[in-house]
Amino acid sequence: MTKIIVGTRRSQLALTQSKQFTDSLQAKFPDLEIEFKEIVTKGDQIVDVQLSKVGGKGLFVKEIEQALLNKEIDIAIHSLKDVPSVLPEGLILGCIPDREDPRDAFISNNHVKLKDLPEGSVVGTSSLRRGAQLLNRYPHLNIEWIRGNIDTRLKKLDNEAYDAIILAAAGLKRMGWSDDTVTEYLDDTDMLPAIGQGALGIECRADNKEVLDILQAVHNEDVARCTAVEREFLKRMDGSCQVPIAGHAVIDKGEIYFRGLIMSPDGRQRYASEIRGTEPETIGAEAAREMQENGAQEIIETLNTEGSR
Repeated sequence: MTKIIVGTRRSQLALTQSKQFTDSLQAKFPDLEIEFKEIVTKGDQIVDVQLSKVGGKGLFVKEIEQALLNKEIDIAIHSLKDVPSVLPEGLILGCIPDREDPRDAFISNNHVKLKDLPEGSVVGTSSLRRGAQLLNRYPHLNIEWIRGNIDTRLKKLDNEAYDAIILAAAGLKRMGWSDDTVTEYLDDTDMLPAIGQGALGIECRADNKEVLDILQAVHNEDVARCTAVEREFLKRMDGSCQVPIAGHAVIDKGEIYFRGLIMSPDGRQRYASEIRGTEPETIGAEAAREMQENGAQEIIETLNTEGSR
């Protein structure tokens, strides 16, 4: 294979992380020609409504996946946290490369730390997951909805009535903006990340053996196993965009260590699970079963029902 056509969103972050990935691919295959096809998704077009009200994060991948199915592109480069846990028939995650920092980054005016924000401070986030965890630990804060690309949200922090915002550390680091911008990185004991946060998912057609063979050169099996646990947990919990859900897995002493979390949007109800094991699907399924039996399923069913109205 001498040429690959890459599908990506048009945002600055999407283009930057796509170029970083293809640079690593070209380092393995110097003669490989790479062409980018920028695709505007529905999620990019809807910027004034919360994603949870218009269909969730799948809105950032559907048009790109259709281009794959139509054979207009050979691979799609996604932020893995935007990829639904069930892929369209005929498509596969052909590669999970090295993972960037999975933590959340807290950015505040005057670099005031999260624990020091005074009562009534306004924290901007577009994530139900972040909002619920903040309200659970810091109920004196006000959570306000904010959307837009990284640079847009940073400008809103400067120019609008926010005291702080929270962004994914991975995006900031890929853009090279983290050193002077971030007030503090939130440990996952304070803010458990989104499913797949910090990882990329390289999607392709399941029958495209040439592409799959090439992608294996930059595949990270440890990251793939960890994100497989997270995505299995998401699938088993039926965690839609309406549900504050978090999960993160790491390799620890030869095992996979996974922590999962389901919360009510107001942060008052919290269900957590910690599981160790070696088989990704088994770990994800066991964590989901444990939380369902403990009562988390009631939150999911309630929120999914409300979201469908």
